[in-house]
Amino acid sequence: EPDPISSHTAPGKSGKKVRRFTEARGLPCIERMVSSVEETPEAVDAHVVGQIPEWVNGNFLRNGPGKFEIGNQRFNHWFDGMALLHQFKIASGQVTYKSRFLASDSYQSNTENNRITVSEFGTVTLPDPCRNFFQRFLSRFELPKPTDNANVSVVTYKGNYYVSTETKIIHKLDPEKLETTQKVDWSKFIAVNGATAHPHTEPDGTTYNMGNSYTSKGAYYNIIRVPAAKKREEETLEGATVLCTIPSSDKTKPSYYHSFAMTENYVVFVEQPIRMDLFKIVTGKLRGRSISDGFLWNPKRNTVFHLVDKRTGEVSSVKYLAKALSTFHQINAYEDDGFLVLDMCASDDGLAIANYNLQNLRKSGEALDEVYNTLCRVFPRRFVLPLHVDGATAYNQNLNARHSSTATAVRTGRNKVCCTHEDLHGEDLHRYGGLEFPQIHYRRYNARPYRYFYACGFRHLVGDSLIKMDVGSKSMKVWEQAGFYPSEPVFVPAPNARAEDDGVVLSVVVTPDKERSAFLLVLDARRFQELGRAVVPATIPYGFHGTFSAT
Repeated sequence: EPDPISSHTAPGKSGKKVRRFTEARGLPCIERMVSSVEETPEAVDAHVVGQIPEWVNGNFLRNGPGKFEIGNQRFNHWFDGMALLHQFKIASGQVTYKSRFLASDSYQSNTENNRITVSEFGTVTLPDPCRNFFQRFLSRFELPKPTDNANVSVVTYKGNYYVSTETKIIHKLDPEKLETTQKVDWSKFIAVNGATAHPHTEPDGTTYNMGNSYTSKGAYYNIIRVPAAKKREEETLEGATVLCTIPSSDKTKPSYYHSFAMTENYVVFVEQPIRMDLFKIVTGKLRGRSISDGFLWNPKRNTVFHLVDKRTGEVSSVKYLAKALSTFHQINAYEDDGFLVLDMCASDDGLAIANYNLQNLRKSGEALDEVYNTLCRVFPRRFVLPLHVDGATAYNQNLNARHSSTATAVRTGRNKVCCTHEDLHGEDLHRYGGLEFPQIHYRRYNARPYRYFYACGFRHLVGDSLIKMDVGSKSMKVWEQAGFYPSEPVFVPAPNARAEDDGVVLSVVVTPDKERSAFLLVLDARRFQELGRAVVPATIPYGFHGTFSAT
C-alpha cells in the first residue's frame, strides 16, 4: 500500500536536506492565538447561541500557555508560555468564563524581577545582571531548577484536581475559585524527578503514572501508583508507591514519553526513539542551551513496548518491537482474547517537538506553509500484542489470529515479537491532516473494548477541525468552521447514558481574527452536530488539555 505521506526532500537554507511531508499552500497566520493575553479573573457572562442541554452542569477546566514574554525577554517555545487556567461554568443552559494565570513560583519570580528567571523547555535563563562577574560565571554551572509552570493538563489524584506539566511539581486546584491552594512535589513522596501530565485512573480512583529517576547507574523509568482514597482531608500524594522500575536501554539517553497506556491488568510503556541526552541537558546552562536542545530523534532505533503486570509489578520478559515511531497520546488499550490491543496517535518522524517554537508558529505566508509541510502527519494506529508467548509459541509467523485486525505480531527471538500496525482510519482522514488530542468516553470505556474517539484534525500547526472516529467501521464525522480553531474535544456522558456516544462533546474554539470571538462549542456526540455555543467576550489563546468537573 503506498505511503500516505508523500514526502520528498529539498535542500534547506543550511544546505541540509529538509523532508517535506505535504504541499499545503496559503495557510492563514495564527499569531494572535499564540500571543500573550490578559487574564479574566472575575467571571464574565458568555452569550449562548442555540441551546446547551440543561443536564450539562459543572466546570469545564482548561490549561495552556497564555503569556510569552516577561519584561523585554521572550520565551522561545510554545511549551514555555506561563500557564493560564480557564473555567467555563455551565449551569442551566448558561455559561460564565474566567481565566487566571497560575501563581507558580516561576510566574511570581519572573513577574517580580521583570525578566525570565526560571528556565523552561525551550528557553534558558540568562544570569542575573545584578550579580558580579564571578557569581554570573558560577551560575552557569548550576543545574536548571525544575519549573513549576504547570501549563499542560488538569488531572485528579484521590478526588482532588491538580494542574501539571512534566516536572516534579504539581499544583492543587480549587475548580470553583480557579485558584491553586498548594504546591506538591512528587520527589517528597517517591524517588522520581517528575511525572507525566497524563495519568490513568481506575474506576475505583486508583491512579497510575510514570516518572523518570536518574542514578549513578543510569536512567530508569518508574511506574507509579497513587491510592484511590484519602485518609485525611489535607492529603495529597501520600501512599504513592513505585510499582516497578525499568532501566533505560541507553543509560544516559532515556526515551521521552508524554503518556502511556493502561488495560485492566497491564501498564504499557512505549519506549520511543526520541531520546533525551542527559549530558547535554545538564550542561545546557553552561552552553546557553535549553532542555529542548538535548532532544534527539533516531529513526534507526526500534520502538519498544514494555508490559508491566499491575498486580505484581513484574515487567514482561517479552519485548514487543515496532519500527521507529513518535507518539504523544494513546487513545485507548484493552485486553481481548489473549491479546493486548493498543491504539495510539503516532507519526513516522520525531522532530515535531523542536518545530513548535514560537517563531515558527507566528510565521505567515510561504514561511508558514514551509513549517507545516516539514511536519509529519499524525494518524491513529492499532497494535495487537500477543500476551502469552512461551516455549510453545511459533516463530516467524503472524501470531495475531484475530481476523478483525490487520496488525501483525511475529515472534523473531526467544523474547522478541516484531509488530506492525493497522491504520484506524480511511483515506478521508488525509484530507483533514491527520489527528491529535484524542479523547474517549473515559469513565466507562477506558481499558475496555470501545468504538468511538474524538480528536482534532490538523490542516494547520494547531487543530482546525473536530473529528469523531468510529474505530469499527473507520468512518468519521467532522465539525469545522472556516477561520476557527477547535481545541481538544472532551466527552461528557448524559445522565443514565446507555450508548457509548450518548452525551455531548465540549471544545473551546479560538480564532486569530480580531473581529470575531472565541466560544465554547457544545456538540451532540452521537450526530456530531452543534447544539449550542457560548461566545466569550475575552481573547483566548490556543491551549492543550482540559477536563470536565461535574457539579
